[in-house]
Amino acid sequence: MAASLVLPRSSVQSTTFKRWWDTRGDWVEAPNQRRDGQSGVQRIQPRDPAQGVLYCKRQVGHLYCSLLHPFGRPTVLRERDALDAFANLGVRVPRLVYCAARQTAGQWRALLVTEELQGFISLEQWYRDDHRDRSGEALHRQMLEQVAATLARFHRARWQHGCCYPKHLFIKVNAEQTSGVEVAVLDLEKSRRRLRQVDAARHDLRQLNRHREGMPDEDWALLRRAYAAASGKGAV
Repeated sequence: MAASLVLPRSSVQSTTFKRWWDTRGDWVEAPNQRRDGQSGVQRIQPRDPAQGVLYCKRQVGHLYCSLLHPFGRPTVLRERDALDAFANLGVRVPRLVYCAARQTAGQWRALLVTEELQGFISLEQWYRDDHRDRSGEALHRQMLEQVAATLARFHRARWQHGCCYPKHLFIKVNAEQTSGVEVAVLDLEKSRRRLRQVDAARHDLRQLNRHREGMPDEDWALLRRAYAAASGKGAV
């Protein structure tokens, strides 16, 4: 998965950064003021209709601090690292097109451009649009099992999603394939490694439980059982 960190002194990189920065689209997530800055997401329709839709996370400021970066680092760079790590684990994530950060006059600007997950819908939309009735009980059960297996896959590597909401878990039904259901995750800017697998799992599962408004209790119980089987750690 290719990505580039733009260095301010490079004229070529600066030109590329400016071209992406000047590319505009419709806001799908209006800029939010937080972390001493702002962050939002735009949907970009390429001029070439043969190319897919892109999503651009655009930030001014919006830093996180850590032991390695005590003075702050743009959160999109942490998300880039997480996208690489999750992909290496075999977890489906949006394909990274461009990522860069540039500091001018003491202020950070940062971009993260990814391809659209074509054919996917969020878990939130799955329940909102009653896909359980439309897809059938067997496929619905397989969907929950695949969500559980995906969570368990990155938790086993001690990765915590950090923003594990139904709107960030995406589903694609492949009726013509044996697998049936594919799961992807996105919005990884809060993702990080934990010291223990159980810590990552506990955080994400509790977060998902709190925000599963459309998911009935019996589905949550099924997902938890499937998760326990996939993680090999039992209940958390």
